[in-house]
Amino acid sequence: MPTNGRFVYDFDEPSEGGRELLGGKGVGLAEMTQLGVPVPAGFTVTTDACRAYVLNGKEVPEGLEPEIERHLSALEEKTGKRFGDASDPLLVSVRSGAAVSMPGMMDTILNLGLNDESVEGLARSTGNPRFAFDSYRRLIQMYGEVVDGVDGQRFERALTELKSERGVQQDVELSADDLRELVGAFKEIYREEVGQPFPEDARRQLGRAVKAVFDSWDTPRAQVYRRANRIPDDLGTAVNVVQMVFGNKGSTSGTGVAFTRDPSTGEQGVYGEFLADAQGEDVVAGIRTPEPLEAMEARMPEPFEQLLATMQRLEQHYRDMQDIEFTVEDGRLYLLQTRSAKRTATAALRSAVSMVDEGLISREQAVARIDAGQLDQLLHPMIDPTAEVEVAARGLNASPGAASGPAVLDAETAEQRGQAGEDVILVRWETTPDDIHGLLQARGILTAHGGMTSHAAVVARGMGKPCVAGCEGLTIDLEARTFSLGGRELAEGDVITIDGGTGRVIIGPVELVAPQINEDFETILGWADELRRLKVRANADTPEDAAKAREFGAQGIGLCRTEHMFMAEDRLPRMREMIMASGEEERRAALEKLLPLQQGDFEGIFEAMAGLPVTIRLLDPPLHEFLPPLEEAPDERLRERIVALQEANPMLGTRGCRLGLLWPEIYEMQVRAIIRAAAAVEERTGEAPLVEIMHPLVGLAEELHRLRAITVATAQEESETAEYLVGTMIELPRACICADEIAEYADFFSFGTNDLTQTTLGFSRDDAEGKFLTRYLEDGVLERNPFETIDQRGVGELMRIAVERGRGAKEGMKMGICGEHGGEPDSIAFCHGLGLDYVSCSPYRVPLARLAAAQAALKEAGITASVAGG
Repeated sequence: MPTNGRFVYDFDEPSEGGRELLGGKGVGLAEMTQLGVPVPAGFTVTTDACRAYVLNGKEVPEGLEPEIERHLSALEEKTGKRFGDASDPLLVSVRSGAAVSMPGMMDTILNLGLNDESVEGLARSTGNPRFAFDSYRRLIQMYGEVVDGVDGQRFERALTELKSERGVQQDVELSADDLRELVGAFKEIYREEVGQPFPEDARRQLGRAVKAVFDSWDTPRAQVYRRANRIPDDLGTAVNVVQMVFGNKGSTSGTGVAFTRDPSTGEQGVYGEFLADAQGEDVVAGIRTPEPLEAMEARMPEPFEQLLATMQRLEQHYRDMQDIEFTVEDGRLYLLQTRSAKRTATAALRSAVSMVDEGLISREQAVARIDAGQLDQLLHPMIDPTAEVEVAARGLNASPGAASGPAVLDAETAEQRGQAGEDVILVRWETTPDDIHGLLQARGILTAHGGMTSHAAVVARGMGKPCVAGCEGLTIDLEARTFSLGGRELAEGDVITIDGGTGRVIIGPVELVAPQINEDFETILGWADELRRLKVRANADTPEDAAKAREFGAQGIGLCRTEHMFMAEDRLPRMREMIMASGEEERRAALEKLLPLQQGDFEGIFEAMAGLPVTIRLLDPPLHEFLPPLEEAPDERLRERIVALQEANPMLGTRGCRLGLLWPEIYEMQVRAIIRAAAAVEERTGEAPLVEIMHPLVGLAEELHRLRAITVATAQEESETAEYLVGTMIELPRACICADEIAEYADFFSFGTNDLTQTTLGFSRDDAEGKFLTRYLEDGVLERNPFETIDQRGVGELMRIAVERGRGAKEGMKMGICGEHGGEPDSIAFCHGLGLDYVSCSPYRVPLARLAAAQAALKEAGITASVAGG
């Protein structure tokens, strides 16, 4: 049922529904009208009508047509003109307007209501036949494209041919007779494409245009945009029917777009574009080159001054940067739209800080209005926004930033050329832990397979390197040392550019812009730190990562993965020696060689994190990951060992704490390294590291009971006074359900949500993202990728049980999250609601997490980005 029993509101009528009912454009036009801003008269058909139309099998709901007719009559009274009148017609524009700005929605139709008779009347009443026929040809083209799906290129070709015949460059150089001829050509194109003449009846034009707006809500491009931006499918779109005002009536008319602040930098000033003697779409269509907004002052000084005053008034009212569309008709200014301006991350920070300084908004509102995800732009090199690029292929924007360099096709080459100082891009079908040496040296990573949480994506985000994953347009021929992008054949060594923020892959070099961490960035994050309750740690495995994390404001390390430490060139042979050992004695001898190297790893991390907690996860992956593929094994003994370690489901097999129970000497070596490193760092610095030893994949309380005993006994052999915590990574459903039993032996819990998601949903992450998950998301089986944001109904409910039962057994026990979800804003908000103590994420996502944690606290307190009037 429609709100208050009605589907349509005039701009000057009050409505309780806000933008959810009137859409973004409709509510803006209504508010501007009620503020006394010069706005053409009109009315809005509400989102209720769109929803009713969809539910009614795409039939216009009962009562809508007579209601539109009543409001059309009121519009005629206000304007003193009649819709469809042959002598001096009322013309309208029809525009879509959802509650959330959606580029995938229907394009505007201008000059609706014209026909063969009324165009002559418009020519006589205005004394300007050129303007009349210019308006008519625009209507036929827009209506044909938008309502009936006519190929717009056919209209454009006819226009281009006519200009060529007349020897002119610009549309404005065509005469009235030229445009009359063009109308005839456009009508013929319409008839050929649609199979019937262009509709002469103005009311039929309007009725079909309103339906076209409703239909545009479910176009493929609109659906894609909604999925990408997590916009609900049931919002619907409003329709705005607005009295036409004309910027194409001559030299005292024009149209333009203005911003109250620079959308690129956030600085105050006059920003925008203007075209004299033009209608609205000319500014964005690229047909003519617009002039800077300042050029309007010389041509139309009074409307220009009125525009500046109105812009300031609207920004003061909405307390946000505004994007304004306007038209000047015969020297009179009209505003057609105002909305919150889309802006770069730099501009968002600058304008927010400035508006706090100006007293327009509070610090809390400034923090609440920054898009946490957008901050990633500022922490990595980006493609120069002014650069013209040709995209050869696209993949998933798996890790932000951009990089240019020669493509290399294996990790060894990446390592060699990277160490030689080259900025190489590692191009692979997909990466594995064996590629770590190449990943370390590569400037960026491009893979043909894998998703947002693939090995390449996770490692790249942790290292702060750009990654484009799952690039379908990429094929690789390793034997020939060649690859192709979007059908273009390339050789290893050819330069490519990847944009991990958008998923674009470009052939050749592109100018990059350096990271832009500035004073505004630091100011906003400083305010965020004052407001948040959650602490933010980092996932870091090296001293360099730890130092970077601390630079970005991390309050400790929530996950130090020790397996990466054994993949290095000087470690892997010793690790394999340990795996190949014939018994415990040989294994301990091999581990003794690894011990000083492991100790050195921990010393570097403890020093980088002085005074802050460090959670070290003991060895987690199955041992076969440290051995070469079976077909590459050089001897029979190694092949036999590889076969012996093979498992049908290795991720559910002999890994994590199971390794520690089967071969306790491995964990003993790691605990010794930790305790010795802590003692060495305390002796050097005078400050004892805050050590947290974490056992992975515990599902049974008895597992942690025994492992804790091994940990404590080993630590006491090294030092009777060493201070440390022993905890576990909660990543199995049973661990959540039995958290009260496990808590008896744990000093802390850390949720490993990557594996908890896999084991809860029964999804293999790599297989799901490579095969069925995309289809699930497209078909609406899943709303969100559960490896990107916590599945709150399933995984989240298990986490809630674990928190309640764990703290029920051990009050106040420290709990955090260290899975990839720890850097995702919605997941951070969920963790805040659960009462966790901290989130942990990759170093480059720490600033984002700090902001998101503050926003979660503000939301809980009822403080949002909204301010009076907006």
